[in-house]
Amino acid sequence: MTVRLRLTVPTDLPFVCDVEQAPENAPFILPWPEERHREALDDPDILHMIAEKTETGHPVGYVIIAGLASPHHSIELLRITMAVKRHGYGRRVLRQIKEWAFREQKAHRLWLDVKETNGVARALYLSEGFREEGILRDCLKTGDTYESLVVLSMLADEYEA
Repeated sequence: MTVRLRLTVPTDLPFVCDVEQAPENAPFILPWPEERHREALDDPDILHMIAEKTETGHPVGYVIIAGLASPHHSIELLRITMAVKRHGYGRRVLRQIKEWAFREQKAHRLWLDVKETNGVARALYLSEGFREEGILRDCLKTGDTYESLVVLSMLADEYEA
């Protein structure tokens, strides 16, 4: 099955919030309230999209991209969260985002951060050509513990290679 990206509309927001709150996703993201997602739909610096099966239109996840107005040509993959896992949708979506960022937007840099404990996502990004830049040590407080974020990026010439 193939997957396509389309702009998120307000009626998609309950799906987005449900995906964020799912037990398999919640530990790895910083969920937004529905109102924050609603604000993002109108923010010219943010692209909020639904990933859906091309054949059926059934949503399988969502994506948030920031930095569209960056004068530095640096786009942030703020969030990619899949509701349907282990079917390759996340990899397909990531490839579409890379193509969009570097070919259509002419970005110089595409970057993201991922919780250090999210080994599955980290392995995906590395296998798709992202490089680790560093670790933001203990930058998130979750309950009584601290978590670190790993910053990864890809430059346009690395994408072309």
